[in-house]
Amino acid sequence: MRLFILSVIFSLSSLTAFPQSWTLKDVDIYRSFDDFEHILDTQNDTTYLVNFWATWCAPCVKELPHFEDIQKLSKGKKLKVVLVSLDFERQFESRLIPFLNKNKIASDVVVLLDKKESTWIDKVDPEWSGAIPITLVYKGEKRNFYEKSFHSTDELKSILKPYLNI
Repeated sequence: MRLFILSVIFSLSSLTAFPQSWTLKDVDIYRSFDDFEHILDTQNDTTYLVNFWATWCAPCVKELPHFEDIQKLSKGKKLKVVLVSLDFERQFESRLIPFLNKNKIASDVVVLLDKKESTWIDKVDPEWSGAIPITLVYKGEKRNFYEKSFHSTDELKSILKPYLNI
């Protein structure tokens, strides 16, 4: 009986310590920008914080905890954090999924595999050089583009202030 109680406690504590265990089935994969593009233009009363990143991009990885902090702060608010991975398909199982699990990523994660970047970078934003990380914030017609790394949660909060009261 004692062993049963301990196993139940361990199971419950692991659920609260790690809310999601990622598998490849949990990640929406877009092979073409045309299929993905709706994520950048959802028209409703929600503010979207969209970050383009990859596990091989050191500045991207360094700023992700700040996006996760915003994700936690967004509970009860009309804010959706979307992390758009540009990782290579051959590294999903060996790199992306382990990274998501190790870092306990709770934000929505999608993958964009369209390798014809020259045809879609300007559609994301005409000012984008193609370097990552980049971040978009939008709600309806209001949109801001940031080709930079964020170094704090407060820095991200400041770009969200015109959209939300956080």
